[in-house]
Formats: sequence, C-alpha cells, structure tokens
Amino acid sequence: MTGEKWVGAWATGLVTVDKSAFKNQTLRLIVRSTLAGRRLRIRLSNLYGNQKLTIGTAHIGLREGASERIVPGSDRRLSFGGEAAAVIGPGALIVSDAVDLEVKALSDLAVSLYIPDEVPEAFPITGHGNCHQTNYLSAEGDHTAAASLPVKEKTENWYFLGAIEMLASANTGGIVCFGDSLTEGNLSSLDSNSRWPDQLARRLVARGGRGFGVMNQGIGGNRILHDLRGESGLRRFDRDVLAQPGATHAIVYIGTNDLRNQRGNPAEVVTAEEMIAGLKQLALRAKAGGLIVYGATIIPYENETYHPGAWTPEGEAKRQAINEWMRAQGAAYFDALIDFDKAVRHPAHPTSMRTEYDCGDHLHPSDKGYCHMGDAIDLKLFE
Repeated sequence: MTGEKWVGAWATGLVTVDKSAFKNQTLRLIVRSTLAGRRLRIRLSNLYGNQKLTIGTAHIGLREGASERIVPGSDRRLSFGGEAAAVIGPGALIVSDAVDLEVKALSDLAVSLYIPDEVPEAFPITGHGNCHQTNYLSAEGDHTAAASLPVKEKTENWYFLGAIEMLASANTGGIVCFGDSLTEGNLSSLDSNSRWPDQLARRLVARGGRGFGVMNQGIGGNRILHDLRGESGLRRFDRDVLAQPGATHAIVYIGTNDLRNQRGNPAEVVTAEEMIAGLKQLALRAKAGGLIVYGATIIPYENETYHPGAWTPEGEAKRQAINEWMRAQGAAYFDALIDFDKAVRHPAHPTSMRTEYDCGDHLHPSDKGYCHMGDAIDLKLFE
C-alpha cells in the first residue's frame, strides 16, 4: 500500500538452541511488539537446521495477561503463500502472509507453531536460548487455535521465530540494537522486559511522535572478531542488521567478549587496534546500507565472577583505549556516541559498575542497570 512499509516490531538474534526436541507438539512463544499497528506477519527460520523443517500450522494472537492464554477474538491463523503448512529448507527462512490484527505498542503477542514431525535433539534448532521470557510447550497435538494451551512444560527459549513485522507508515523508523549478552539482557529478571532495548522502546512510545520499531539483535557471548556463540559480529552484521525489515538506525554495542577471551585461546587474543578496526568496519557497512549508526562505549567489568579470571588488567587497558577512541575519534565513523560506560561506572572506581547497577556478577547489569542504560540514550537521536 502506498505510503506504508514493513518494519520490525520485534526480533531476536538467532543461534542454535541446545537440548530441545519436539514431536507432534505446539509451541506458544511470547514476544512484545514495540510498534502499534493493524497488519502484521512473522518470520520463521531454519538457519542452522541440517534438514527441512515442517510447520504444520501457525497462529498469532494477543496474549491475555501474564498467561499462555489468547485474548478472546484475537486469534488469527497464519498462512504461507496461501497454505496453512510450510516447509522450511536447511538454512532458509520463510515469511508468512499478512493478517489483520489490532495491536497496541508494548503489548504481548503469542505466536503458536505446530511441529508435526519429530525434531530430535540432534537437529540443530534455530532460535534464541536464555531469552528471559516464559514460553510454553504443549502436550501432544495441534493446539495452535486453543485459547488456553494445555501446557506440558515451560521454557526460556524462543524457537524458530526470528521477527514480527508490522505494516507501518512510511516515516516509521527501525532501530537495530546489535551486541552481546549486555544487549540481549542476560541475567535480567524473568518476564520483566528489563533489557536496555526494552527501556528504549518504552521511552520512545511514551514520547510519541514518530514511531520506531526496536529490534534486539544481542547474542550472549558474541564477539566482534571471532565466533563463539553465534557467528562473529563481522560475519553476522549484514543478516542481523542490514536485512532487518524497515531498519533505519543501528546501535552497535559489542566488544566485551573479545576482551574477556574466556576460552583462553591464544589465537583469539586481540588488540585494541584490531577491535577498533572491526568497529570501523561495522560502522562503514551500516552507512553503506543506508543506516544511521551509533557507537556505544564498553561498560566496566572488573573482577567479574560470571567467568572468574576473564577480567585482566590487560583487558581493562584495551577497554579504556577503545572507549577513548570512541569518544575522541569515533565521530569519523559513527553518527553519534552513546556513553554506556559513563552511565553505569562507579564514580570513585571507574573500572567497576555502581553497585545498584550491578546484578552481582560485576559483568551484567541489574534490571535497574539495564534500564538506566536505556535511559542514557538521547531520544533526540531518533527524530
């Protein structure tokens, strides 16, 4: 339709999800839409699968309260090229046909997928683990249209679902938040939506005016230069940022895991200069793709306990050098600086976080810390 476009209202960074298996089962996945709208569609992915994946049926609806239930009258059956079922080949993705559904910004959606065939643990399942959101797995059968799912078990994984796309006005923006566990929101409270991209989305909705979809492409353990959990930032950037529907802006916040080198592999020891070169490449590729791109400083993690010994004085010196480059010279590559380090560091001991912003492991922020990071972003950057 003239004057409208598809924009990502929700997204997640895709990796392999271990120790999961399905057969003749319905998955009900809960996600939060950052955009209001009346027409939407979904993306499903078999990116890491080594054989075809069959989706028997798929539905979407508004979530009722904090449960697995669907708001009466909101259930919509999804189709794929006019068919109820879809087969996704290895490494491929599929986009559903659009459906009409009135959605308010910051409301929860329930996506129900029926998996008729056996998907064993040996099958590399594409999704996002450790998502800090309760999702639901049913007893046997196709329960995609059920208002109340017969829950067999709960999980904190999203399976196969990569994005929710909303048909929005032509001036609607799309912000892709690209990073590691500190963007993913690791160790934030379950079902609290406390990640800093969540807080940014809340502030943008409260401000009103131009709408923005916020897409979280944080992957815990991710690095700029080397693969670890998911491909390196340099490898996945085009897929996870440039290819996101309706993307107009990117926030690049990555590098902590390059410094930590928690596997202790000598071949993966990096210099500050190598990391800065990688950040320059991400910024250049974002701009080549027509995006406005912002860089963020790396927050402190002195004496972290999440992986004891991963913090070193040498790593700290690199972090300081990268942050100093970002503040002094980053403007030659990034359109603006978001100073997360300044926002959360302890004023009397700047190599560590303020206590109230630290979840306790000295690496990941608390819910308050994550939200403070979201508050530290100048909304004038999105006008």
